[in-house]
Amino acid sequence: MQYDPVKNIFAGIINYHPFLRILFYKILDLMFLRSWYVRRELKRIRRIFGDRKIEIYDAGTGYGQYVYFMLNNMQPCSIYAVDVKSDWINDCMAFFRKTGKKDVTFAIEDLTKIEHKEKFDLIVTVDVMEHIEDDVRVFDNFYRALKPGGYLLINTPSIYGGSDVYDEDDESFVGEHARDGYSKEDFEEKLHPFGFKTFETFYTYGHWGEKAWRYGIKYPILMVNYSKFMLFLLPFYFLFTFPFTLVFMNLDFKSKNKTGTGITFVAEKKSEV
Repeated sequence: MQYDPVKNIFAGIINYHPFLRILFYKILDLMFLRSWYVRRELKRIRRIFGDRKIEIYDAGTGYGQYVYFMLNNMQPCSIYAVDVKSDWINDCMAFFRKTGKKDVTFAIEDLTKIEHKEKFDLIVTVDVMEHIEDDVRVFDNFYRALKPGGYLLINTPSIYGGSDVYDEDDESFVGEHARDGYSKEDFEEKLHPFGFKTFETFYTYGHWGEKAWRYGIKYPILMVNYSKFMLFLLPFYFLFTFPFTLVFMNLDFKSKNKTGTGITFVAEKKSEV
């Protein structure tokens, strides 16, 4: 099961008109449980900084979904959004230019090679680190890029089946990943030596969230991977399954999962004394 080909199909559709892209963002925010968790943490971090303007680094912006959210919900802020894929960056630049959104700059960057120094108050990286083999180098780069007292927000699959690696019935996403996922201990082992301290961490996609993922995301993606014709059948599929999926997502969002197939980790760069 491959994720990027499906992403590319939707990318071609949403670029026809800004309204379609905004609608797509709203659908992603609704359908992907990770977005529920990420947006909640972003709002919490925004409150920590009070009213002062913050500099944000969106590391692996993809469609620009979280840029759009942060521009609307985390002001005053300035966002520097990057991705290694030039076509996604070009699409984002065109969209945000058409909508007149300011306070955002886009660039093509390889996170293993960035050289920013104490430039950002917040670094956001969602579903990115599992794709990068040399993650320790990236964490080192993130530490240097953050200002003292800044925060790093990571959302990624966990070691508890986040890449579907334990599912013997289907091909997994693991072919697109450099690792199965992370645990809380993995993050602390790799981040603490640089000077980060754990601010908050919790598992997502627990018992109920995993069911929501299967019915709301995985099975539809399998259908589209099988045939693009299935795109026309998805509205009927979601008409039947979405009410159940929404209940499962709410149950997960309100739970304290001991484990889960996803993990959110927030680290803080210690302030200089």
